[in-house]
Amino acid sequence: MRVLIVKTSSMGDIVHALPAASDMARAMPGIRIDWLVEQSFASIPAHHPAVARVIPLQWRKWRKRLLSADSMTALRDFKAQLTLQPYDLVIDMQGLIKSALFACLAHGPRGGWNWSSAREPMVSLLYQRKANAPWSAHAVHRCRTMVAQLLDYALPATPPDFGLQPGAATWLPEGRQPFSVLVPCASRPEKLWPEADWTALARHLKSLGQQVVVLWGSPAEHERAQRIVQASCAVVPPFLSVEQAMQLMAQAQTVVGLDTGLTHIAAALGRPTLGIYCDYEPGLAGVTGSGPVISLGGKRQIPTRADVMAALARLQTTAA
Repeated sequence: MRVLIVKTSSMGDIVHALPAASDMARAMPGIRIDWLVEQSFASIPAHHPAVARVIPLQWRKWRKRLLSADSMTALRDFKAQLTLQPYDLVIDMQGLIKSALFACLAHGPRGGWNWSSAREPMVSLLYQRKANAPWSAHAVHRCRTMVAQLLDYALPATPPDFGLQPGAATWLPEGRQPFSVLVPCASRPEKLWPEADWTALARHLKSLGQQVVVLWGSPAEHERAQRIVQASCAVVPPFLSVEQAMQLMAQAQTVVGLDTGLTHIAAALGRPTLGIYCDYEPGLAGVTGSGPVISLGGKRQIPTRADVMAALARLQTTAA
C-alpha cells in the first residue's frame, strides 16, 4: 500500500504528526509512506525511518509572486514530482483548504477530517474518507486517531513513537561539559517570555556546571539571543538548520523553550524538556516525548521565573 501524508507546516505540527507514521508502519507492514512538506521543514519527516520519500514544496515563497515565470515553472516541476505515482490514499492531516488543494493534485482517493473535526470545515467536502476526533484532544492523539480511522486499524494504546533519528551533530559547544539548550524564540510576540527571566535561567544553569546554548533562527532572534548571552556568559551558535538543531538537541542534558517547533523536536527526541506556554493551552499541544517533559503556563497564564525554576528542578530530578 502507498500512502501520501500532507502535513506541510508548521514545524511543531509536523512533529506532532510523526507518531502517526510510526503507527502506520507497525499496523501495516510493507506500507510505503511519502510526505508532502514545506522545504524548510523537510528534514523532520526525512529523519523518520518509516518515511520513504519526502516531497518538498515552497508555497510560502511561490505565493509571493505566484504568476511570475519562476513560480509557474517551480509549480509545474512540483506537480510532476507529486504525480510520479498514484496513491492508495492521500491523507490531508493539515485540514485546511490550502492543504486539501495540494492533496487534490496527487493521484488517489483523499482522506481527512469530517466537518466537525476540521479547522476549516468546508474542506471535508473534498475527502472521500473522513475521520473524527474531539478538539479537546492533544494534537498527537488527533493525528494518530485520524490515520487509524482512515486506514481501519485499532488505535494503538502505546505511547507515541516519534521515530526521529537525526544522526551525528555537525556543531556542538566547545569543551566536554554537559550542556543545556534554551529556545527563547517564537512565531508571535504573545508567546515570548521576558528576556530578564531567560538571562536568570541561563545563569542558574551555568551555576550548576552546565554550558548553555541559546538558539535563534532570524536576525531579530539572533539579537535577542545575544542580549541573553551577554548577561549570562552563555553561547550563541552560528545559524543552525533544522537538521543541525535536531542533532544538537539530541545531545542536550536539558532543553527549555517556548511553544515553538524546536522545543517540540527536543521532546520528540526524548530529551528532558520544559515547555513555557504564554499564549496557548498546553493540553492541546503540550510537549510530548519518551523522556521527562513539563508544559508550564497557558493562555494568558505567563509562568513566573520562580515557576520555571521550580519546574526545572523537578525535571532535572526526574531525569537524573
